[in-house]
Amino acid sequence: MIIRKHLIAAALASGAMLAPLSAALGAVDEQKPIKISGEVIDTWCYYSGVMGGRDAVVGTAHHTCALWCAAGGIPVGVLADDGTVYMVLKLSGSAPLENKDTLLEVQSDRVTANGMHYVRDGVNYIVVEKVVANEGITNLTHEDFGAVPPFAVPEPKK
Repeated sequence: MIIRKHLIAAALASGAMLAPLSAALGAVDEQKPIKISGEVIDTWCYYSGVMGGRDAVVGTAHHTCALWCAAGGIPVGVLADDGTVYMVLKLSGSAPLENKDTLLEVQSDRVTANGMHYVRDGVNYIVVEKVVANEGITNLTHEDFGAVPPFAVPEPKK
């Protein structure tokens, strides 16, 4: 129940933050065209650590949770090959968070994307103009962690 409350709070906060951010793109610290390659990730679990360390919340071990978070409105990100995380504001012509089906189709996939990179207050954002390559899910973390990492399963109350 606590995790559910955190997910709901994060979804509400992220939705509330996206509107003013998109409206204020002119106030960014930096903007430039960019081409990135990396894995589409669930930003809530990646940053919060609620489901384990950064190595456990990517790839096949975390795919189902990543789908639920994206479907619930948690912003997706791209974990680039150099370790930089880019928050995805918009994906290939759709309005932010409007086309969740498209986000679900690429969740946990390794992609190469062209877009506009924005930096504000040290946070990297990307408006994806085009996904130029999609290799599918290539990060087979379930071989190390199983379908669900054991530390992500709550202990029963005694």
